[in-house]
Amino acid sequence: MKPFSIKDIATRANVSITTVSFILNGKAEKMRISKSVIERVQGIIKELDFVPNQVARSLRTGDTKTIGLIVEDISNPFFSSIARRIEDKAYKKGYKISYSSTENDPLKAKELIEMFKSRQVDAYIIAPVPGIEEDIRQLMSEHIPVVIFDRNLPEMEVNSVVVDNFNGTYIATKHLLDKGKRKIAFVTVDVHVDQMNNRFLGYEKALKDKGLTVDKKIYVEVPFNSTDKDTCDYLVDLFEKNPDIDAVLFSTNYLAIKGLGVLRETGREMGKDFTIVSYDDHDVFRLHTPPISVVDQPIEEIAEQIIDIVLRELTIGDKGRKGDREVSKVTLQPHFIER
Repeated sequence: MKPFSIKDIATRANVSITTVSFILNGKAEKMRISKSVIERVQGIIKELDFVPNQVARSLRTGDTKTIGLIVEDISNPFFSSIARRIEDKAYKKGYKISYSSTENDPLKAKELIEMFKSRQVDAYIIAPVPGIEEDIRQLMSEHIPVVIFDRNLPEMEVNSVVVDNFNGTYIATKHLLDKGKRKIAFVTVDVHVDQMNNRFLGYEKALKDKGLTVDKKIYVEVPFNSTDKDTCDYLVDLFEKNPDIDAVLFSTNYLAIKGLGVLRETGREMGKDFTIVSYDDHDVFRLHTPPISVVDQPIEEIAEQIIDIVLRELTIGDKGRKGDREVSKVTLQPHFIER
């Protein structure tokens, strides 16, 4: 049986197709359609169990009620937590989220942007990788709402929500120094993007303020695409060659989790003489014995700020974005959780 169309509804209700369209798109009151007509049309829609075709609807209204979310790795607890909260908040406003991972690959990031373009998403939320600046500029030139997060692009006038990564590692390193630690290793990834660079700089500044310098022997950069075994090998090498380390600051939670596994396998115990701190919290750190202190990012607030900016941009509409408008650059503060 051929599915019912808007024309079928209009014929049965004895109104125009345009009237039915206005009612379906929630514009009935604005177009001053009478309550009796609205109720008659809605009754027929319910009777026929009519579901509007989303593609056709998007062509009529100019939007798809979909937002594209592009992150480094959706399986990463930080990004998955952000995505979940954004999805919840967007859904309450009538939008759905479509998301994908770049794996820190600029080519894949570009392809994802093009894929979302073909799907005519209404806005983009992007954790940018180096090399896609021009693609973001192109979206902005087409007056498509864009918000970047996690990684800043300071040279671009684009909406952004970031955390003060410098301050996060500064307060964590200072905490360790205040506890009497002096051989503080720093383990990070070899991805030199804004937020990772700032995490190192915060660590370096805290050492400098205490009259210390970065010891290259206990500064480790793990290649981003390393296998689990390779990552563990880097950490085993660090601990075996530097038995005098009295603390380790991990720049990501997944590296800290790998570190805990290596410590268990090598028999090194945490306690008064040896401490671990992780950037980003995780359930593992709360449950571990002893529990792990962390630099905690305000995930709820990040998601709230991102979706508020996106919805504001969507409300402004194309006309507003073509004129002068204020770019939102939000910097949130992390906080240190001592356990």
